This record gives sequence, C-alpha cells and structure tokens, in this order.
Amino acid sequence: MAIKRGGLGKGLDSLISMSDDFEPASKKEDKKSGTSEKPKEVIKEVVKEVVKEVKVHEPLMVKLREIEPNREQPRKEFDKESLEELKDSILQYGVLQPLVVVRKGKYYEIVAGERRWRAAKLAGLKEVPVIIKELNEREISEVSLIENIQREDLNSIEEAMAFRQLLDTYNLKQEDVAAKVGKSRTYITNSVRLLRLPEVVRTFVANGELSAGHAKVLLGVEDAAVMEKIAREIVDRKLSVRDTEKLVKAALNPRPEKAPVKLDYEEHFALLQDKLTNRMGTKVEIKRKNNKAGKIEIAYFSNEELERILDIIGLTE
Repeated sequence: MAIKRGGLGKGLDSLISMSDDFEPASKKEDKKSGTSEKPKEVIKEVVKEVVKEVKVHEPLMVKLREIEPNREQPRKEFDKESLEELKDSILQYGVLQPLVVVRKGKYYEIVAGERRWRAAKLAGLKEVPVIIKELNEREISEVSLIENIQREDLNSIEEAMAFRQLLDTYNLKQEDVAAKVGKSRTYITNSVRLLRLPEVVRTFVANGELSAGHAKVLLGVEDAAVMEKIAREIVDRKLSVRDTEKLVKAALNPRPEKAPVKLDYEEHFALLQDKLTNRMGTKVEIKRKNNKAGKIEIAYFSNEELERILDIIGLTE
C-alpha cells in the first residue's frame, strides 16, 4: 500500500493521491503498452486552474485605512441622509456587497463601491470585503463611471458629466456610450446638452430645484442672462414644466407694444369730462370758449353734496 499524505498545506497530491493497489485498468494497460498519460498530473493541472479562478473572485478583508476613493469619481456629492441609512444597515447586517478595488502600490483604489466605503467608515468598521481586480487606467475609469451611472442616484448634471467624460476621454461616439450604459442614444444626447446651461442654472438642477425637464425647456433660450432670469423665476414661483414652456415662449416671442391711440380734440375733452364726472360723483361739464380757454361747471343739489365736493377738492377745513 502507498503511504497516505495527510494534513492541509501539503500540496495538491494530498487531494488526489491514489493507492497503487487501486490503479484503473486503463492505466495498467497503458503501463504494459508504455503509453501512460499520467492522469494524476493532468488532474493536478485542472485543479490548479479551478483554484486560480476561485481566488480571483473570492472577497478579501482589507483595512479601511488602506483604501482610497477614485479621484475621477463622477459623483461629487453624497446624500448625508442616504449614507446614514446605509450606515445603519451595515451596523446590522455588515457590508453585504464587496467593494471592487485595484492595487495602487501601498494602497487600494476604489473602482466601485465608494458609497459603501464611506458608510462603513461612519459605522466605525476597521475593514471591509473587497474584490481585487487587475484593470488598466481606461478600464478603471470606464468601470467606475458606468457603475455609478447604472446605480441611478447621480443627479442630472453629474450623470451628464460622466457621459461627457466617457465621450471625450476615450473618443467614444454617443452610440458607444449608449450601449455601455444601457441607455438610448437620444437619452445620451439630451443629457450631455445640460452641460450647456449657465453655472447658476446647473446648480439649480444639481440641487433638485429644477428638473431635467425644466432644463430641457430652458435650453431653448440662447441668451444666458435671460435663461438665468427665467430659471430664478421658476425656482421662486415653483413653476411646473408646462408653466416653464409658457414662460419661455413668452420670452422668445414678446408681444409688440401697442402704439398709444391718438384722440382727436373733441374726444379728448369728452374723456376728461367723463373722468371728472366719475371723480366728483355729480354732473361736470367742460365749456370751451376757444382752444385755450373755457370753464368747468360742477353741479350740486344740496348743501351736503356741496360739502362733499369741496372735501374732494380739498377746500374744507
């Protein structure tokens, strides 16, 4: 009988050792014919490959202080309330989804999972599970951008900046970006257009004070100052997208001012006479002697009415 090798760490032979007395018939035949294919060595190579594959995807525990965020991360703002909720979940259940990182000298850089990393720090964890990948700079950037976009919690401006980065950094076409992130080409086009907004309007969109729908309508205004003015009015009055459309339409197509109507001489004095009658509350007549002189007659029908008229004129004590 062959001597068995026991214990862990003794090599793959301990996993696949066979008794010399239990050789397969095919092996004995191969020995007789001198054509043995050494099945044990073949199995060892297969097992090595399997173990290698498992180790690539197996999460490791890494200290938080050894992990740093990706500086090219498109998301610049992290909602505090959302982070607190994730922190509470981590305290109760732990970090359920490992971070994806790459090794950068003495530290690890986050490819995907910065929000989990931040929440883990808030929870006071010392280490988190990670999956270490071997990626080049382009792959790191692409994976990081796409992972953030697909989480769907970027604001409209951050998403637009992420799309623009993919387009410019890697010289991609909008069709390529659409395919990578699972969006339509039209969606990418409309999103990137948001970056044409003035800084103030972009801030309104990023803060959620204006929706992407509002921004899309505002892009129809070419004058930045006019666009800014309309945007502030929308925010102040909390206007809907439909109301915004009306506001923009009015700004782009102002109604021409009506020229003042010129009255002839008689119409002018008739209008003045009507105004005086309404003001005094009694009959008033303007009697003209010529174009420069005349008199105004105010009728009254009692002492009380006279007092009232004098009061209107301002002659009472």
